[in-house]
Amino acid sequence: MMDKGDPELDPKGLIHEAYRIDGITAGECRSIFLDWALSLPDSADTGTVLRALLAQREAEAPDHPMTHVIRAGLGGMAAPRRRGGWRSRPRN
Repeated sequence: MMDKGDPELDPKGLIHEAYRIDGITAGECRSIFLDWALSLPDSADTGTVLRALLAQREAEAPDHPMTHVIRAGLGGMAAPRRRGGWRSRPRN
């Protein structure tokens, strides 16, 4: 049986396979990451899962493009805020 990574963190083995592809680009990793994120169950705490993936992979591949994408995913998880625009200005 082939090892596809941790089924709790990477149900389809997408992240696992990304680390095995020689010469994978950051753009390809972002695409794989999006597919991975969309495949997570609604009940999953994405931040917790991302931290666990980093704990598994970061030490062995700190400069891998997927490691950078996962770090960016964690950094981009700040609380959403309202963007500016005409609606954000007070009315006269």
